[in-house]
Amino acid sequence: MNPQILIVGAGPTGLALAYSLARQGVPFRIIDKNAGTGTASRALAVHARILEQYGQLGLAERNIKRGHPILSLDISDDNEVKATVKFHDFGKGLSPFPFILSLPQDEHEEILVDELNKIGIEVEWNTALLSFEDTAECVNAVMQQQGQPAEEVEFAYLCGCDGAGSMVRKGLGLEFPGGTYKQLFFVADIETAEPADDMQKMDMYMDDDGFMLYMSVRNAITKRILGIVPEEFNERTDLQYSEISDYIENKIHVNPAKVNWFSTYRVHNRISEQFAKGRIFILGDAGHLHSPAGGQGMNTGIGDSINLAWKLAAVIQGKGAPRILSTYEKERIVFARRLIATTDKAFSTIVSQKLRGTLLRHYFVPYALPALFKFPFSQKNAFKILSQIHINYRNSPLSKGKAGKIYGGMRLPWIETASGDNFEPLRSVDWQIHIYGKAKPELIEFARSQSLQLHEFAWEAGMQDAGFKQDALYLIRPDGHVGLATEKQWLRVLKMYLETYGIEAFGVE
Repeated sequence: MNPQILIVGAGPTGLALAYSLARQGVPFRIIDKNAGTGTASRALAVHARILEQYGQLGLAERNIKRGHPILSLDISDDNEVKATVKFHDFGKGLSPFPFILSLPQDEHEEILVDELNKIGIEVEWNTALLSFEDTAECVNAVMQQQGQPAEEVEFAYLCGCDGAGSMVRKGLGLEFPGGTYKQLFFVADIETAEPADDMQKMDMYMDDDGFMLYMSVRNAITKRILGIVPEEFNERTDLQYSEISDYIENKIHVNPAKVNWFSTYRVHNRISEQFAKGRIFILGDAGHLHSPAGGQGMNTGIGDSINLAWKLAAVIQGKGAPRILSTYEKERIVFARRLIATTDKAFSTIVSQKLRGTLLRHYFVPYALPALFKFPFSQKNAFKILSQIHINYRNSPLSKGKAGKIYGGMRLPWIETASGDNFEPLRSVDWQIHIYGKAKPELIEFARSQSLQLHEFAWEAGMQDAGFKQDALYLIRPDGHVGLATEKQWLRVLKMYLETYGIEAFGVE
């Protein structure tokens, strides 16, 4: 079968899309104008929701082995720890991954490229997209590998994962409104003379000069520092670490044995007016740019890929109605807008020199924050937001019904069961029915006739605490979100849902 999809851009977003499509048997090509994966990166954090979805694809274990978990955050002001946030305690019982994974973007990309290579898929490096045209029937793309003649190819769909300066977004004529923070930021990888005592801890330094993050990365002697360049250097484009080393070292109290990498950059908060137009989609930084607050940007791009991949697979393989594709933008643009609004507000407050920022540093962090995080409710909510497990598509056309506290569009709550957990079946990356209790014989028979997986979990008291209703029906999407929830096992409602969207399980031949 000829490649149906062209993926432009082989960063984490494009590579995650590629691997997800490959796992679902969809042929594609992936190109990138660069010569290979990045050699240095600002993005570090991989959050629980992405690890859960990587778990479905069989990628979580290798990523976790390569990186290391960040379990706590110390927030300091004037050389003293004012508050400690413990991610591991906060996320316990909410996700199989109750931590932030520290994994540099370049290593993350290497893993994805290697996993693609293992299944016989090569990224076409040094290859640029020159032009494209959506004819309504297909997308004609003209691309060129360095030193080779231009090639014109026809695809069913084109996916722009080509970053902030996206040629695909510009080619669609889409506006990219937003703003740029006035501060100049820096990022550095340094090596310390002594190995870190605790690689699972991150430090945030906040004072009237701004803020700085300091954390272990790659190994016990390599540290990542991220912060704001002092104002007097704000207009410099050629700044070196040595020029601000005293400023950095006075904050983190570390004298590096070696500086491996140093760069300055501007931070933007922007969102494209659309994420899809005809047969063309944009994902990741091509569609949205975020402040570094909470390390959400790369995770959101990978989330875009997971959302779109199963929908493209369903439509291309004739196991879902084309209208499913319109839900990609509906679901992801709402989340991206909300995220940009909240991270922008949080980040602006943190870096503000005005009263609001001063109050945050001098009063909220040392006094209110520790008190707030003593309550389990606050801890769990903080983890849900940071980890992206709170993302829901409640207003999507694909989200129907409610049973217990679980409604269509929610991420399936994770629970441990007598035999494992309820996420293990999600590895099929396919539609499936979950019954927490006992499935009726007619439902079992219908599922079998449709090659639709049905998973029965013997009822346990903890399931009610997670929001499940005994014997209710939950139809789970390939990305682990609930599509349909009904309090009773109503076959008529299930059939109507499946027919509305032309849904067939991928097991059907």
